[in-house]
Amino acid sequence: MSAIALLRARTAASHEAVDSVFGINDLADPVSYRRFLEAHARALPEAESRAAAIWPALRRRAPLLEADLRALGVAATLPISTDSNPAPEHWGALYVVEGSRLGGGLLAKRVGPGLPAAYLSAVHQPGEWRAIRQAIDAAAVDRDEDWLSQMVAGARATFDLYEAASAPEPIRQAS
Repeated sequence: MSAIALLRARTAASHEAVDSVFGINDLADPVSYRRFLEAHARALPEAESRAAAIWPALRRRAPLLEADLRALGVAATLPISTDSNPAPEHWGALYVVEGSRLGGGLLAKRVGPGLPAAYLSAVHQPGEWRAIRQAIDAAAVDRDEDWLSQMVAGARATFDLYEAASAPEPIRQAS
């Protein structure tokens, strides 16, 4: 079984849980959309930091998310950092972060007219998702079950980060 297939199978419940907590947001409604973006702002910087530890070419979306929030009147400054200790868990984080980019492209079509959508519209460049999937699969070749379990744990932890971030906790409004 490929690493991607393993991640998909072992994180399906976590993925479904995140989809269900974020799926209640009406992205055409400015208030609901703002809450959606605020929740992502509580998770994305840390998730991207983990992913960038093993994928330096990561095209970060945190600056785009920050810009969208500012356009909605939310004073947001999102940290950009990179976890300096690459680990198997980071491959799982990369899977979730870049998988969410796929979902974002679909969600961008539901954003209301006149609302900023740079974050959700930042889709993969041609061949980018394929290259990431191949890299995850290659990283897992000849790895033992412990390494694979750590990779899956990293993906689950990243899904959990997003799920926890969905709890209402607004970012301060710009004055």
